[in-house]
Amino acid sequence: QVQLVESGGGLVQAGDSLRLSCVYSGRTFSLYAMGWFRQAPGKEREFVAGISRSGGNTYYVDSVKGHFTISRDNAKNTVYLQMNSLKPEDTAVYYCATTRTYTETHIPRTMNEYDYWGQGTQVTVSS
Repeated sequence: QVQLVESGGGLVQAGDSLRLSCVYSGRTFSLYAMGWFRQAPGKEREFVAGISRSGGNTYYVDSVKGHFTISRDNAKNTVYLQMNSLKPEDTAVYYCATTRTYTETHIPRTMNEYDYWGQGTQVTVSS
């Protein structure tokens, strides 16, 4: 069974940085694409960033391009989300998710494409 555990959230001020981590356990990590989603109060969960199973491809939604970076360390079974220049609108619960993929480049971008989810970590950005 696949399990995901996120960490690294917290309360920061606008302009600060945070790095979220998500540790994967279960099957062969390098066969699974990883994604980060977020859900703000009163809003639907949205895709933020994704990385292919090899780490060679990444994808970001427009709102975070240039200030979020997703990466993975397949030796440590961990995916990261480096968040720089945080804004109050980045406030949300952040979830990592994973699914088995069958090509080196594919990055799923919708919730229903992901099979496993972490419990979420709260990020709060004050102005």
